[in-house]
Amino acid sequence: MRLGARLVLAVTTLAVTAVACGAPQSGSQPNEGKDCGRYARYGKHPGKQVTVYASNRDREADLFEETWADFATCTGIDVAYEGDGEFEAQIQIRVEGGNAPDVAFFPQPGLLERFARAGKLKPASAEVASLAKQGWSEEWNSYATVDGTLYGTPLVANVKSFVWYSPKFFRDKGLSIPRTWSELMDVTEKVAASGVKPWCAGIESGEATGWPVTDWIEDVLLRQAGPKVYDQWVAHEIPFNDPRVIRAFDTVGSVLKNDRYANGGYGPARSMASIAYQEAGTPILSGDCAMHRQASFYAENWPDGTEIGPDKDVFAFPLPGMNTTNKPVIGGGVFTAAFSDRPEVRAFQQYLATADFANARMKKGPFVSANKGVDPANAANSVTKLSILLLQDPATQFRFDGSDLMPATVGAGTFWKGAVDWISGKGTKPVADAVERSWPRP
Repeated sequence: MRLGARLVLAVTTLAVTAVACGAPQSGSQPNEGKDCGRYARYGKHPGKQVTVYASNRDREADLFEETWADFATCTGIDVAYEGDGEFEAQIQIRVEGGNAPDVAFFPQPGLLERFARAGKLKPASAEVASLAKQGWSEEWNSYATVDGTLYGTPLVANVKSFVWYSPKFFRDKGLSIPRTWSELMDVTEKVAASGVKPWCAGIESGEATGWPVTDWIEDVLLRQAGPKVYDQWVAHEIPFNDPRVIRAFDTVGSVLKNDRYANGGYGPARSMASIAYQEAGTPILSGDCAMHRQASFYAENWPDGTEIGPDKDVFAFPLPGMNTTNKPVIGGGVFTAAFSDRPEVRAFQQYLATADFANARMKKGPFVSANKGVDPANAANSVTKLSILLLQDPATQFRFDGSDLMPATVGAGTFWKGAVDWISGKGTKPVADAVERSWPRP
């Protein structure tokens, strides 16, 4: 999921109105005190507008707008941003209805690929392609490449393989940070024996309900079966209901479907189906739950005033592998792609592809980028910094969120729905079989 990619609630429309550098506004110069020289490469586009459609809303949307505000002012581009919690469904309706935005932030490469194959997206310009090659690894660029053509660039990255916890709770219980899956299960059992449910979770997310469970399953499959099998599964080179996938389901079920282990602070394990993912980790703060497996972007969901760090209110450790020699990491991202190729649209897309944008956004609040030019020192908190270091570490076995790479009808459809059915009590094999039957055939 991506960074905020599956946020729910209402549609929020936000706009940044910008004018050309030097144009008068209410008796003052809008670029007064601004260094517009750094934006000269993008040209002047007075009176032009670029519409942007994405899933990011509320504070995330505000931080995006604050970051590109100077670009908008200095280039004269009015960047009109709309954030929608039902992005995955609505972007298809809008495009099919002839109301496509100029630029969209895609949280799922599979959805981006669908529009590229349909001829709806515009190939990246030469300038954007050059920035992509310079800023990201070949693997990251491949997620927005279809049949050899680059259509977009990574905008946001996230590390999903984290376990959030309370350092104080761990100290008080005499618990150590687990280094292997076996040690993680030992910690789980010790917490349960103390009378506290060790895990809390919430999977409600509007049209995207279920994605936190699919993340769990992907994480465990990568650890148990390894990167090669994971890749085969995502590409459907092995069936969705392969025995190794069934095993991963059942391993996750031993935690998430176990009333002794979940759902701390809320009720029986299946209560997580009705708990919004944004709220799911909060019982950690009251001591009603010890651990919450969730992505780096969950830093934005802690209540105001919550401090993040190894000696603060909450912190996170990487979800351990089966042994100490590997660093398996599931992650996600958001990709910028354009439905229009006007000069002002190309200029905006080019700006978003720079390390300058990524570093500027990082300074304003929690944000992770896989751009090679990102300075970890700009990270807003220690988990964000840890995420960037993991992404930059060549020893990390990084794999993109599997459901986001699968065909949208599966990854954002039957897999999510099946995950909800499974948490609610349906058997593993019937769920996996149903998802397998739904896979598009050649």
